[in-house]
Amino acid sequence: MKNQKTTETESKYRHLDKMSTAQLLHSINKEDHTVPQKIASILPSIEKLVDVIVDKMTGGGRLFYLGAGTSGRLGIVDASECPPTFGVPHDWVIGLMAGGDRAVRRAVEFAEDDETQGYRDLVEHNISEADVLVGIAASGSTPYVVGALRDCQERSIVTGCIVCNPGAKMLMHSDYPIVCEVGPEFVTGSTRMKAGTAQKLILNMISTSVMIKLGRVVDNKMVDMQLSNNKLVDRGTKMVMDKTGLDYTAANELLLKFGSVRKAIDGHHNS
Repeated sequence: MKNQKTTETESKYRHLDKMSTAQLLHSINKEDHTVPQKIASILPSIEKLVDVIVDKMTGGGRLFYLGAGTSGRLGIVDASECPPTFGVPHDWVIGLMAGGDRAVRRAVEFAEDDETQGYRDLVEHNISEADVLVGIAASGSTPYVVGALRDCQERSIVTGCIVCNPGAKMLMHSDYPIVCEVGPEFVTGSTRMKAGTAQKLILNMISTSVMIKLGRVVDNKMVDMQLSNNKLVDRGTKMVMDKTGLDYTAANELLLKFGSVRKAIDGHHNS
């Protein structure tokens, strides 16, 4: 087939409906093992995107993720985890997807086919040259994302992308492209599988590395995490104990007084 995308090529496995449960699980796991190996070969391209995001965010800019379907949902998940994990404002990392918030749970028909809606969605958040847009699409040809990248690039907004097809249309409009070619899916064309796994791992690497370089992690601890449940309060209390030498009760009282691990530790050291 002419110009067939690698994400759409025929699965290497046949007659899946005849496989035993054990055969299915073994085969899926075997394919999943190939994803980190593919990512290891493209680390330099991820590094370049991380560094430009850090530079822009240090200057007060924001990070936008934009996608459709599984790709859009993955971007929203990564963005939504940044405030509780790193204690940053909700508008530092923003995830948007074709069809809006209602598409997170239920597909919105043909939403991804509008090549002008992506940029309009970004305008609602006042995107500017201070920010970075990362488009996410396994195929690399989703009109919603392609159009947004193109329109941002034309306005000198830094663009990056995460795609799983070499030669993808999105690459033409990305200053910092990331191409992770994971090959055919176990179920032909089901890019929520290996392609989705690759995108999730890469998004984890980007946001975590960016936040560490912005000073939101001390040593290996989430010192700015939100204390939003008892588990996190307990974790934070033990971090304070480790850094101050206080017992559990005293550390817990200090943490609840200051509201964050970082402030509790600083407060103790300055008292």
